[in-house]
Formats: sequence, structure tokens, C-alpha cells
Amino acid sequence: MFSHFGIKDFIDVVLVALLLYYLFRLVKISGMRPLFLGILVFMVIWILVSRVFNMVLLGSILDQFVSVGLFLLVILFQDEIRRFLMSLGSKKGWNFITKLFFPSDKQKNDKSYLTPIVLACMNMSRTNTGALIAIQGDLHLGLYEQTGEIVNADISSRLIENIFFKNSPLHDGAMIVVGKKIKAAGCILPISQNPNIPTHLGLRHRAGLGISQETDAKVIIVSEERGKISFASQGRLKMNISPEDLQRLLFEE
Repeated sequence: MFSHFGIKDFIDVVLVALLLYYLFRLVKISGMRPLFLGILVFMVIWILVSRVFNMVLLGSILDQFVSVGLFLLVILFQDEIRRFLMSLGSKKGWNFITKLFFPSDKQKNDKSYLTPIVLACMNMSRTNTGALIAIQGDLHLGLYEQTGEIVNADISSRLIENIFFKNSPLHDGAMIVVGKKIKAAGCILPISQNPNIPTHLGLRHRAGLGISQETDAKVIIVSEERGKISFASQGRLKMNISPEDLQRLLFEE
């Protein structure tokens, strides 16, 4: 059975395993893991029935499901597929390929501009000022910038606090940080549909989690009711963190 198993077949198996793992991570973030596992179980049953045991009648029935399965997958996982293709075409995806074939020493980027953000969040937490800040990663947030007001200003803790002040016209939306600039404020972010989100969390937390599912942005949420700081990244939400923990999470690569 394995007499003709060569290096090309080994690479083929590894690539398929990596693809399945990456897709599993994407659907896990969006809360569709049971559906993804159900599809995998169906594929295993189909292979056993059609290829191993050669059951003609049952195999032909399952073949009909598989023939239209591609269109169903596109409908069910349209957000995950779009996110997968965006990540492949992003700078992060190209950097991974470059480092895979041309490894080099990793250089730390200057992230001192994040300190004023942490300071502003600490002050807003003390005064129960609600805030939602999305820090762009490799995937661009230009689509969401257009939903708010373009600011394009240097980052400062006072400016951040003024934008999220309760009487400010932009305090209800999200702030988007790109590089060392406050790019936009008052922006509308996608709402997460994850059913596992605690029911006591409001739209601000759901929007922060939603943009972290759609992109690789790091998101800070300050609760207006409790004054607690939360952090969202890669579809995961960490609640009730300290300013020290926030700084550590932001400075992590």
C-alpha cells in the first residue's frame, strides 16, 4: 500500500493537514466548529463508502451531496473563505512565505506609540468612559475607516480621551489606529454572531470581537458600565484585564 509513497506524497499530506488546520482555526473563531467537524465526518464516511467498501447505491447517493457540496460550502463559509483569501494576500502571508524560504533574524518594531493608548485606556477605565479602539495589523481596515470621520492625527492620550468623552459626537463609534496615527473615529465595526458571547456584554464588546474575527486587528474595549478593560484578538476576548496586561498584549508580536 505504501510501496509508492514518496517525498511528493509526504509533502501533499503535510500541505493538506496544514490547510485543514488553518481552516479549523478560522471556523473555531467564528463559532462554527461543530458544523466544520460535521462536514469532516461526512467526508470520511463518503470516502469509506465510495472508495473503500465500494457500496454502489449508498455511494451514488452521497456522490450527489458531494457534487453540490462546493456551492453549499461557499454559502455557509463565505466569511471564513473571504478571511482566508485576505490573509493569504496580506503582507503577513507574504512575510511567512519569505521567511520560509529566506529565514532572517527577527527585528523588533518600535511600539512606543502604543504607550499613550494604554495610558488613555487606564484613565477612561477610572472614569467609566466607554471606548472601542481597533489597532490595524497586516489586514487593512480601510473599509471600516470610511464609515467614520477621518482624523489622521498623531496618537496622544488626551486626544483619545477627548474623542471618547461622553459629549463628543464620535464617542459612540470605534477608533481605528493605523501605524502611529489615529486614522479615523466614530467608525462602525461588524457585530460578532458568536453564540458563546456572555449575554451581559453590549454592542461595544460584540463589535470589538467581530472585527477581531474578520481581521487580525488588536482591539481594546473599555466598558462604560463597569469601567473594565477588555482585549480582543483573533476572535478571542480577554475580559477584566489590568493596564499592565493590556500593554503586554499590545506589545506582543
